[in-house]
Amino acid sequence: MKYIDYRYKIEFDQSEYQEISDYCASRGVDWFASPWDEEAVDFLEGFDVPCYKIASASVTDIPLLEKIRSTSRPGIMSSGMSTMGEIRTGAETLGLDNLLICHSTSAYPCEPSELNLNMIGTLAREFGVPIGYSGHETGLSTTVASAVLGACLVERHITLSRAMWGSDQSASVEPQGVATLVRDIRVFESALGDGVKKVYDSEIGVMQKLRRAPGN
Repeated sequence: MKYIDYRYKIEFDQSEYQEISDYCASRGVDWFASPWDEEAVDFLEGFDVPCYKIASASVTDIPLLEKIRSTSRPGIMSSGMSTMGEIRTGAETLGLDNLLICHSTSAYPCEPSELNLNMIGTLAREFGVPIGYSGHETGLSTTVASAVLGACLVERHITLSRAMWGSDQSASVEPQGVATLVRDIRVFESALGDGVKKVYDSEIGVMQKLRRAPGN
């Protein structure tokens, strides 16, 4: 199937987007989407979305980026299939004041050796803006690792079943996997602490039992 035919097959219309918007409003959920052309930005403006996601494929589409910037809404720009020069140009076009950049590798699914999670730190140092992670790998551990490395936003494709028809199913996460991913990231956040060394109450009994000499 040609990509344009695939797009037409899966693309939602006005009524379906309205259904999404109404349902999210009833659940207190903010929603947004990735416009792939300027007309789509005007379409989404009709729903008063809180921000725009810029797909990796659109990083070099300067007219689209300028259109998004003209809305004054925040942008979340993925950086897959892009050079550092292209990322810089895209970020400058969108403006750094209202931007989050997601590190990403656009392979579906992506091999662990090509995830290059250390780019999260590289992008943070280069641009001084919040950095997220858009993952397309199989499994959850490397996505949790992205949060460990400083990603403030995590994106994964979600599906009801990885056995369903569609181009992204093998790189998607099923509902139970989403719950596990959220749980593990929250455990990590709790485990970070404040970086100040202290003796916890839970250690005192062990200390009294095992220490041979008192400390300070």
